[in-house]
Amino acid sequence: MLTLIIILIILACFVLGFFVLIQNSKGGGLASNFAGSNQIMGVRKTADFLEKATWILAGSIMLLCLIVAFLTKQEFQRDRPQQNRGNVEKPIADEEE
Repeated sequence: MLTLIIILIILACFVLGFFVLIQNSKGGGLASNFAGSNQIMGVRKTADFLEKATWILAGSIMLLCLIVAFLTKQEFQRDRPQQNRGNVEKPIADEEE
């Protein structure tokens, strides 16, 4: 399960990097290649799709990283030997005199 989530994070990172590289902050990038022709989606819709996909991928990477952190914490606590639990000093109770 953990390996599958890590693989999904890596794939999402590559796709996110691809989407960021084909965008241009000034309206260029992939969207500018279709400026002269009439496409079904159009230039603005392509830019909107790329922007939405970027945000979705960034959010999914963040969510998957949180899931991995939670799973590894549980796994570490489960596999960790119970050390120092019996050695905890108890507070001194009132002594009877």
